[in-house]
Amino acid sequence: MRFLIVLCLSLLCCSCSDNSVYDNYKTVSGQWSSKEPLTFKISGLDTIQPYNAFINLRNTSDYKFSNLFLITELQYPNGKKVTDTLEYPMAYPDGTYMGDGFGDIKENKLWYKEHLVFNEAGEYSISIKHAMRQNGSVAGLETLKGITEVGVRIEKPTSK
Repeated sequence: MRFLIVLCLSLLCCSCSDNSVYDNYKTVSGQWSSKEPLTFKISGLDTIQPYNAFINLRNTSDYKFSNLFLITELQYPNGKKVTDTLEYPMAYPDGTYMGDGFGDIKENKLWYKEHLVFNEAGEYSISIKHAMRQNGSVAGLETLKGITEVGVRIEKPTSK
């Protein structure tokens, strides 16, 4: 029986192909400050190959919102910056959190950019900060509870 379990796990691991060329997380300790963006440095990518970029996010039940607003900044090696304001749903209408995982922690793989070409050689950086606010409030939240880790994942597109 033990042999069968090991064999099944081995086949499962071997049959999965990972298109990831970059996958990194930063830990958020307790509260994510809106004044401290999380920055990811990326280099060594093919300058012709298109990639898909994702923002990975882990949250707990301490996250009290049904959506998430992020401000991202992609900085090219030549200094050019592209800033985006993004909104993602985080919960279904019944209040159940989206994402994968068991228990208190859910993981979400959020689309950032599709078919992105890093057409300059050198180091890129992606900075991410939250832009959350309470309903009816103009001022943003200084700290956001319930986010434990934020990551960036760059993948080669899958061919169909």
